[in-house]
Amino acid sequence: MFKLGLVGLVMLLSGCQATDLHSQQKIESQKQQEQQIAEQINLSCEQQHKLAEELFDCTSASQGTIPVTHPAEIVELDAEPDNYVELLAPVDPQSSENLWVRIQQQLNFDIPDNNRVKAQKNWYLQHPNYMGRVATRAKPFLHYIVEEIEKNQMPLELVLLPIVESAFDPFAYSHGRAAGMWQFIPGTGKRFGMKQTWWYDGRRDVVASTQGAIAYLNYLHKMFDGDWLHALAAYNSGEGRVKRSIKRNKKAGKPTDFWSLDLPKETRAYVPKLLALSSILQEADMQAFDWPAIPNSPRVKVVEIGSQIDLALAADLSGITLKELHALNAGFNRWATDPKGPHRLLLPIEKADSFTLALNDLDDKKRLNWVRHKVQPGDSLLKLAKQYYTTVDVIQAVNDMNDNMIRVGEHILVPVALKSLESYSMSQDQRLVATQAKQHASHQLSHTVKSGDTFWDLSRKYKVNLRSLAKWNGMAPTDPLRPGKELVIWVNQVAEQQSQDAVMRSLTYTVKRGDSLARIANRFKVKLNDLKRWNQDKLSKYLQPGQKLKVFVDVTRT
Repeated sequence: MFKLGLVGLVMLLSGCQATDLHSQQKIESQKQQEQQIAEQINLSCEQQHKLAEELFDCTSASQGTIPVTHPAEIVELDAEPDNYVELLAPVDPQSSENLWVRIQQQLNFDIPDNNRVKAQKNWYLQHPNYMGRVATRAKPFLHYIVEEIEKNQMPLELVLLPIVESAFDPFAYSHGRAAGMWQFIPGTGKRFGMKQTWWYDGRRDVVASTQGAIAYLNYLHKMFDGDWLHALAAYNSGEGRVKRSIKRNKKAGKPTDFWSLDLPKETRAYVPKLLALSSILQEADMQAFDWPAIPNSPRVKVVEIGSQIDLALAADLSGITLKELHALNAGFNRWATDPKGPHRLLLPIEKADSFTLALNDLDDKKRLNWVRHKVQPGDSLLKLAKQYYTTVDVIQAVNDMNDNMIRVGEHILVPVALKSLESYSMSQDQRLVATQAKQHASHQLSHTVKSGDTFWDLSRKYKVNLRSLAKWNGMAPTDPLRPGKELVIWVNQVAEQQSQDAVMRSLTYTVKRGDSLARIANRFKVKLNDLKRWNQDKLSKYLQPGQKLKVFVDVTRT
């Protein structure tokens, strides 16, 4: 198993303490944005509940938790039937057949009898199906996380934290830019060792994010003098916010325990959620609440692979589907592992040894599929990287290149995906395709981001909700928009003077010689401004014969 040694932990914590002020302020700002978004989502849910429910998890928002999005369906990795095991008599935690019992027997937090905990407890007790979904997602990873928490001599209550954060979903992301099972924002993720590149995002890597969460929680525990509730509050809202609240209470002569602090609504509900889960698990027999059983044995194993490999090939070698492999290794964004590491895969434990044998028998050159590209006029390394869906540094490394110079007529080796990109259905790009294709209104428009574009400006231009626009494109409202990015916009009204009883249909018009935008608009009886807006991403200075334009027509009036 991947281990974070004591020396490594000390070095990591020391590095955290040495983090420069600018970095700390940036992370604090990200946390504050996250809290503000949670509050605004809750307000939207209260004011426009029907519309908001389609866009957000209003139940989570009303409880004060930032709603997360689950962009990938649950993938079950074995066919074991769901059975429910009562949690009754005390047993030796390590020898129990049910992993929940092992956790149950080691829970130590005091659970206060207050309304904040009761409210969260009641919600979980009223939604037993939720725990069924959680258990399905948690089954491959829970034993690994329990072992790591035990190794670090930390409270077993922390094992329940991914339920609160993401419902144990490695693919989950929030509107505050947090991602992964442990919901790290970009800055904190990098601060605690989670690499984030085009190929890979360690926040979604179960191993990297679990190690990062352990390091971060230990750091916070030490910062708040051994108070776990303060540490958990800081994990959610940022250490600066909690420290300031404690300082204010001290100055005012008030108690400084968690329950007395003035914290954001989300944080005030966050800690009670964890305590409620702990309470339900401790009292499972009295609550008549079924926790779907999870075997108390390893389900997965970390396998070292040494270098980059196509995920489709890795799936074939391990005897599981590509979707199953990606579900276990959610950190990999593309069709292959990151060429610069981490060079490891999480595999079903019963498949690990046979995979290692098959990988050892495979020539290193066959780990990726290759094309021999003859350089054409106009080619560049950046163009080739985009064409073959890889990165410039990979092409340079494969071809022993020290710069970006390529010559027309020479041949360059480029790694390419073994299967069609659509086959990698849980890659970042294919998840985005599925997200953008989900219908939210009658008509879909597209917009190519230009320099200076913001979600605010585009939401006003297309008359759509800002957060809806971000969500349709798998983004957070605070994410930067990069020129060239394709956005989808869902609208019911596509024309400026569209009547309520209009029946609008989309058609594709092929530009002919002599056409102009005004002539085409007149032909279809549409406004010139509408035609330009529908095709803004395709229009240049001049129309070209053969060019395809999108036109919306009211079939009742043509």
